[in-house]
Amino acid sequence: MSNSLNQHYEDKVRPYIDLVDSLRSLGVEKDLNLPAIAVIAQNALAGEGKGISQEMISLEIKSSEVPDLTLIDLPGIARVATGDQPLDIEQQIKSLIEKFIKRQETISLVVVPANIDIATTEALKMTNKVDPNGQRTLGILTKPDLVDKGAEETVVNTVNNQVISLKKGYMIVKCRGQQDINENMSLSKALQNEQNFFREHPQFRLLFEDGKATVPVLADRLTRELVEHINMLLPQLHKQVEDKLEETVNKLRKLGDGVPQGETEKNSFLIGKISNFNQILTDVIRAEEDVQKTKRKVFTQIREKFGKWKNQLDDKAVRLEETLRDEVEEYTKTCRGKELPGFVNYRTFENIVKKHIKDLEEPAIQLLKDVIEIVHSCVNKVVSFHFEAFPNLLRAAKNPIEDLLEQEHDKALEKILSQFKMERIVYSQDGLYSRQLEAVKLKEGSLFNSRGYKTVNADVREMAQHLNAYFMITSDRLANQVPLILQYHLLDQYFSQLQAAMLSMIGCQNAEKLIREDPSVAQRRRNLKDRLERLREARKILSKFLLSVS
Repeated sequence: MSNSLNQHYEDKVRPYIDLVDSLRSLGVEKDLNLPAIAVIAQNALAGEGKGISQEMISLEIKSSEVPDLTLIDLPGIARVATGDQPLDIEQQIKSLIEKFIKRQETISLVVVPANIDIATTEALKMTNKVDPNGQRTLGILTKPDLVDKGAEETVVNTVNNQVISLKKGYMIVKCRGQQDINENMSLSKALQNEQNFFREHPQFRLLFEDGKATVPVLADRLTRELVEHINMLLPQLHKQVEDKLEETVNKLRKLGDGVPQGETEKNSFLIGKISNFNQILTDVIRAEEDVQKTKRKVFTQIREKFGKWKNQLDDKAVRLEETLRDEVEEYTKTCRGKELPGFVNYRTFENIVKKHIKDLEEPAIQLLKDVIEIVHSCVNKVVSFHFEAFPNLLRAAKNPIEDLLEQEHDKALEKILSQFKMERIVYSQDGLYSRQLEAVKLKEGSLFNSRGYKTVNADVREMAQHLNAYFMITSDRLANQVPLILQYHLLDQYFSQLQAAMLSMIGCQNAEKLIREDPSVAQRRRNLKDRLERLREARKILSKFLLSVS
């Protein structure tokens, strides 16, 4: 093929190839996938008896005879480990190949010897798995000179897309053999021999005439395919660059600026870090913290636990109604004293009240544990977010976080237990109790009417009504009081004491040590800044190119 091929594509092809090469030279491939052609061979090329590298090998084709082209050379598929190769060499190679060919940006070039059954080749099976319609797959048959007599028609049918259909079809080439390489045959001589072979072959001559044979024609075809692929992916590529830019900026913002050098600046830096941390805690207390759509505010989570606590109390009241008659009757039989009918035994009333209130103590303690877990998780996330880059500051903050939370937990537990001790003292304001008792008696479908208890002893009925009324009052009291205790100690007191403890670190003698940055974080920031720079340059190149072709 003459030098005119390069000239023919110089205006339309060259800009697209140069665009991707420019992006690749920037290192953008570290951040996103660029349009490329990946070569998959059927036979193993894994090295001298060793394993394989996970890094891609780029082949840059530059010649006066063909347009410039860059290919990704993937290892051939090995079925059996040899020498020092790992036993899972086949799986390693397949995983590496799939990593590249599953990308929508990649055109897969499946290279298969013409003298084997293409339907059984692993390379084609792999591409079919990730590209079932063959939209991104081009088949290449090699070694046509080794095809058995009588099998030429099958090869012709394969190249004509009549055996296993691929949307991009097939090509056939004849490369230098090992003897040619040993004899130092030049590429130009090899290309001439290849052309003569196809032109003179009785069956394969038609493939040559149809433009489906020889390496130069393949190079031309690959260049056109790649340009079309690049053109199709340009909008997507531009969006990926914008998305990566936004992601990188957000990550840099999260890492923050590095530690300043001056003493005054360092103190200001520490003050800023602690002030930001304390402000988040204030926002949490006020239920004003900024959360992602997929997450919930801390108080929303705690309120949900409080709601479950109220449901437990309500469920207890329902179960109480169902068992109250039998329980009161049992107490009446075993504990009735000298009182005449119609006189309610107050001691029996007290005993039943205390028993059922005791049953609620464990759920209240579990509520304390649940809220502790929510608060602890919240504070750990906040402190990690703000101080992750500063191990010494993070460690210094962990002590008051744990110690103060344990102190407030103990205080809250003590108050909850005290509350339940007080609840064993049966008491309610007369007016409140009378109204609740009247409501129980007037309730339509009440305990005894709705369940057919009309024949129940009047003393039992009256006792049950008193118990039902009192438990409603107790339930309302506990439904509010326990959450109030938890809010006071685990949010208000804990957060305010933690904020004070954090502020006490400002001005301490080891302030400089506290803000000593983790070297890995500093490196991460440098890497992100490098990425930001190359992505901005990539955006500039893409925008300029899109403007030029619009």
